[in-house]
Amino acid sequence: MDKYLNAFANAFMGSLEWTWKSILFEVPWYTNYFWGLTIISLVVWFLEIAFPWRKEQAVFRKDFWLDAAYMYFNFFLFSIAISGFYKLLALFFTIVGISIESLTILDLSAMPMWAQLVIFFVILDFVQWFTHIMLHKYKFLWNFHKVHHSVKEMGFAAHLRYHWMENILYKPLKTLGVMLLGGFEPEQAYIVHFTAITIGHLNHANIKITWGPLKYVFNNPVMHLYHHAYQLPKGTYGVNFGISLSLWDYIFKTNYIPEDSGTVEIGFPGDDAFPKDFLHQNSYGFGNPKKVKSP
Repeated sequence: MDKYLNAFANAFMGSLEWTWKSILFEVPWYTNYFWGLTIISLVVWFLEIAFPWRKEQAVFRKDFWLDAAYMYFNFFLFSIAISGFYKLLALFFTIVGISIESLTILDLSAMPMWAQLVIFFVILDFVQWFTHIMLHKYKFLWNFHKVHHSVKEMGFAAHLRYHWMENILYKPLKTLGVMLLGGFEPEQAYIVHFTAITIGHLNHANIKITWGPLKYVFNNPVMHLYHHAYQLPKGTYGVNFGISLSLWDYIFKTNYIPEDSGTVEIGFPGDDAFPKDFLHQNSYGFGNPKKVKSP
């Protein structure tokens, strides 16, 4: 028992110490996700201010500060809180005989670095795309995902407004994706992480970007706005599920962009009864919520 308690405590304290060192600029810049997130957020926000798509939307839009709180909570505070549990999960896999070698289907270590990064990026994005579909398809998961779709005015910080339970679901599946790729992240994986943050921020930003022909590869604000649309195409439980890449939606026919005015209402039926504050939103989804309808 002491072994597991020590593993839990060491993982927790290690995550806490690394985050604190990041704030104090005591870690290499390319692993400083605290200031990386902050700088990317400020740059995309300034782009929103300089080139607003929905010009009537205020600079400090509805729930701006709530979403800013979500960014740092989900990216750092909650990750610190659960870091010990993932260490215990890794130990459990070892005990039951599940090793990285037994799961690896593609060893990246022998490939050029550029190939490692591209494959790492694509595989993890597909895992997240598939997970995102499940969040919409199954009522139990949708009740948690409603937090993200409760946004009523879109802006960059909405990217990281999501229920803490989504971390519980996403993280193990992303970890499984890493294990399938030989159990390690490429040396320059920080490029992938910062790229994903930037694309995610832009997808939610009040900026009109389509990327031209690259729209069939990369997600964009026009496409993602319709993912948040209040009224979905009849007979669907969602559209445009792409995280960083749009290509999965085009391949599996879940793409939908009827127009690009940016005036579509966002949210979901019944969102007027959805909790408006951080604490109640993050306690929502347990039990059998009845006040807010599924899409």
